[in-house]
Amino acid sequence: MENPNESFTLLTKVRKFENLHIIFWLLKDMSWAMGWKLFGVIMIVPTLLLSIYMTKHFRANASEFYHNNAVICWIIANSYWMISEFYGFEEQNVYGPIKYVHLALIPFVGGLLLILYFYLFKRSTN
Repeated sequence: MENPNESFTLLTKVRKFENLHIIFWLLKDMSWAMGWKLFGVIMIVPTLLLSIYMTKHFRANASEFYHNNAVICWIIANSYWMISEFYGFEEQNVYGPIKYVHLALIPFVGGLLLILYFYLFKRSTN
């Protein structure tokens, strides 16, 4: 059985990183909105790394693990979309009517599938 005090301590520790993660994410998206290319691209790194850190530390909790992995997918998709707009290749065709910006759907759908898998199969086992 899990010790509630250990869980609370971990939650408190990781929650501080989550709050910092939100600040980085907001700075990244604000840079996107303002067209600040270099700062926006730089902010991908701490945003993604903190998300990975939180996922690693919550791996024992299925709900947190799946939701945090979906957030990682979201950050990847969002960052790719931002870069494609910053560097002007979002509207170029990859194949037929598929444009480069459409490739952001791959991690978006990956995150959605993780959440669906959790709610359809894992949630009932917790």
